[in-house]
Amino acid sequence: MTSMRRLLLTSALSTGFALLTGLPGQAQVSSANVRAVNLARQWAVNANGGLSVYVPAACMFNTGEGGGKCLVQNNDQGFEFRFLGGAPGWQEQGGPATRETDIQISPDGRTVVNVNYNGNPR
Repeated sequence: MTSMRRLLLTSALSTGFALLTGLPGQAQVSSANVRAVNLARQWAVNANGGLSVYVPAACMFNTGEGGGKCLVQNNDQGFEFRFLGGAPGWQEQGGPATRETDIQISPDGRTVVNVNYNGNPR
């Protein structure tokens, strides 16, 4: 492979990586938001029986987007997440959710402020 081809390939791969990872051009998620989504997800997993019986919606694993569509509020009151969950594989297999969680996390992402709801899907 010529050095020019190698350079072009390297450049294309780097650009593709940047697009896939959302590097340039995408708003950065704060570290508090990442902590908040992780804490909310962890709380829901523990409260609903552990990962062997309960898995939150995929958006709660989307820390790069701060919880994506599961994040319903982000202001000086903190972060509010609302999401479904169910048996392992429920979402991938198109199965029904068995739980809905609505949880408020502190602005620094370190504390559960309030669990607004954790029960059957409404």
